[in-house]
Amino acid sequence: MKLSKLSQLVLVSTIGLLVATCLTACQLVTIDWVFVAASAGNSASSAGQIYAYAADSESGALRAGPPAVSSGGTAPVSMAVTSDYANLYVANQGNNSVVHFALANDGVLTQKDTITTSATPVAVYVNAAGTYLYVITGTTSATLTEYALSSGAIGSAAATETLTLSGYPNDTIVPTAVTVLPNNNAVYVTVYDQSAYNPGGTATSNANPGWLFGFAVGSGGALTATSGSPYQAGVKPSALTSDPTDRFVYATDYASNELIGYGIQNGSALDFLVNGPFKTGNEPSSVVVDPRGIYIYLSNALDSTVSAYTISLPTGTPSAIVNTSSTAIYATDTQPVAITVEPALARYVYTANHLGNSISGFRLNPNTGALTATQATPYPTGSSPTAIVAVPHGNHATQSVTP
Repeated sequence: MKLSKLSQLVLVSTIGLLVATCLTACQLVTIDWVFVAASAGNSASSAGQIYAYAADSESGALRAGPPAVSSGGTAPVSMAVTSDYANLYVANQGNNSVVHFALANDGVLTQKDTITTSATPVAVYVNAAGTYLYVITGTTSATLTEYALSSGAIGSAAATETLTLSGYPNDTIVPTAVTVLPNNNAVYVTVYDQSAYNPGGTATSNANPGWLFGFAVGSGGALTATSGSPYQAGVKPSALTSDPTDRFVYATDYASNELIGYGIQNGSALDFLVNGPFKTGNEPSSVVVDPRGIYIYLSNALDSTVSAYTISLPTGTPSAIVNTSSTAIYATDTQPVAITVEPALARYVYTANHLGNSISGFRLNPNTGALTATQATPYPTGSSPTAIVAVPHGNHATQSVTP
């Protein structure tokens, strides 16, 4: 049967429309860039690298993004981004450096300035205002340094605090994590006393092993110890975070397999949450509160799992979310050491797996907080990844809570 020219034109147009519709529907839309800090190889002298991945909006699956860039040193251990997602900072233990990168909308990182720390950097954090970079350093002593930022560039130190325990001035204090309240008014640091907690060795101190130091941030970045600081923090606190409403702080205890919760009083002082501490998996290594302030997720390094909790909004008390679809409790690849929730939709959770040389991905159910594995997870990375961050891509609105 022959078709008229008009019928042929209609047919061709219809086919073209269907093809275009299919291509549009099948197009991968990037909602976030996920960055992981790792090494290029297995040797101690192997250069640090920052690998970039694009997160798909529909599946949460990761695919390779822009080419990896040098971290500016060796053994990168921590990363932080400014709240406008224009700047990224990485701490390298191998050469005692903190390196600043400009972050473009297409996920490309461009190295800018670098500072050299006087001791080994352990973790970095940027306040929400983008005015200060906080760096904790030390392997046998603990120091918090606050650097001024100007358009992302790292300036001079605005304040420095040596973290010591009253009554135990000669104890070996090891820093582990740092966080800043979203309102910029307080900074917190976790440490453990190696003289009191020394597995396989001899304890030489009867001090409590785990501690959390708090500082109120004043004019010009002045740091003042909060009332009651330092606060006890179990045996070996390993990670630290706060909720987006500036009401609660949470620390993981690596040695006791617990999550410790604190309520914020008078703007910066801390009190223990009732009914805590709260059980985790074995060797919790990192913790994050989702951008809406509803759920807590933490990685368990020994179990290779993620623990999930709902937050009681009136009290801050975390309650474990039960995985009903599997006997495993949100299994990751081997030894997750860092965790993040992507900020664009707050629908996906990712862990950096140190021994697995990979990223594990999960879809977050916004109604329940339960997790399911993303498509094709885990995703390969460089050697021994240690840190992970996510930034929104394009014009996507970010999930957040306004106190």
